[in-house]
Amino acid sequence: MKKLTVLLITITFGLQLQAQKVNQEDSLMLRNIYDMSLLNGKSYDWLDYLSNEIGGRLSGSIQAEQAVNYTESELKELGLDKVWLQPVMVPKWTRGLPEYAYIETGPGKTTITNICALGGSVPTPDGGIKAQVIEVQGLEDLANYGRDQIEGKIVFYNRPMQADLINTFEAYGGCVDQRYAGAMEAAKYGAVGIIVRSMNLRNDDLPHTGAMSYGDTPPDQRIPAAAISTNGADFLSSTLKILPTLKFYFKQNCRTFDDVQSYNVIGEITGSTYPDKYMVVGGHLDSWDLGDGSHDDGAGCVQSMEVLRIFKELNYKPKHSIRVVLFMNEENGLRGGRKYASEAKLKNEEHIFALESDAGGFTPRGFSFDTDAENFAQIESWKPLFEPYYIHSFTKGGSGADIGPLKDGKVVLAGLRPDSQRYFDHHHAASDTFDAVNKRELELGAATMTSLIYLVDKYGTTNEVTKVKN
Repeated sequence: MKKLTVLLITITFGLQLQAQKVNQEDSLMLRNIYDMSLLNGKSYDWLDYLSNEIGGRLSGSIQAEQAVNYTESELKELGLDKVWLQPVMVPKWTRGLPEYAYIETGPGKTTITNICALGGSVPTPDGGIKAQVIEVQGLEDLANYGRDQIEGKIVFYNRPMQADLINTFEAYGGCVDQRYAGAMEAAKYGAVGIIVRSMNLRNDDLPHTGAMSYGDTPPDQRIPAAAISTNGADFLSSTLKILPTLKFYFKQNCRTFDDVQSYNVIGEITGSTYPDKYMVVGGHLDSWDLGDGSHDDGAGCVQSMEVLRIFKELNYKPKHSIRVVLFMNEENGLRGGRKYASEAKLKNEEHIFALESDAGGFTPRGFSFDTDAENFAQIESWKPLFEPYYIHSFTKGGSGADIGPLKDGKVVLAGLRPDSQRYFDHHHAASDTFDAVNKRELELGAATMTSLIYLVDKYGTTNEVTKVKN
């Protein structure tokens, strides 16, 4: 009995020493990763070029094509094992001449207000639209007024983001249906156009664009849709209370063309042990056209590129094949994400993990994971390694739109979660520009992503048929 006790103690002590050694190795590796990103990073320079030399990268635009060529070239410069372009057909919508709008409170009494067309909207007639306005607090509010009160008017959706929600993405989700489906639903009641309060927690004069859909509405029944700034929305709402018969005028010149060919940009480091098992890290290369798309999602693209660059610089040879995928057309179609997933399925590729950065280049706080309890428990066990870098939030939940089509019940999906309090100040607006990105915060995010990819590559996932050996 005594010998057995001694043996158990010896085994336990040996396992503890082994675990301590592994923990020290991982801790040192993470330190090297953060040092490489913060002291010798490339992400900020890449973003500078994307933002300031190319600019907003609307799907189907010349700028989107330039971004494809630039990032392909930069990935080739890294000396990856493979770099290629994956063709994908994308929608082409253009804004045209700047929009114009005013509030008319009497003959010759007008107040100009800031609007922007929603992505995918039809234009107004050449002379614009002028009509009375009916304010509603959401899609469900339309039925309370009915066709009698809505027909021939402009519907003004004015439900704001809920300011008391700490998770700003939850607040965004609580009102974005007005933007996406507002025109489709208002048209059913005979509205001639819609104006939507910008998805923004800050009071300012910047309208925020974003995708909208007409669903199966016949083309001849589609009505123009625009966003109004939060200051403009407050002014319109307060003026309506005083003068319900006021009129709103707006003119926009947007246009939809036939689909055009674009590309996902893909680079790969081939796995040394499991070359046929794939891990993905990525963001979307397209952006809206009002700003230069620095936070949404230039930041996610350059952070993802930096993951593979850091591995090359540190001479780390991953066990699994690791791909960076710069998806095209997340903003107004998700064509790139769907194309990548369909091609992977067609080729019978086994993906074990995918990480997306599409929440801005702000200070990283942690990750969210779309996975089962067993994989989440393993990932949570790595939290102490991240604590020196103030990464503390590991939650189960969503991941990212572009990697979502990869979901099959086995692949672990994850999303980088930066501090979100300032994100919607810039989201889809003219203020989403390079000067709004902090270099250090961007680099911390890249290092945090690289660290998670390293740990998953080293230890594998619990869903793998052949468990990775340390």
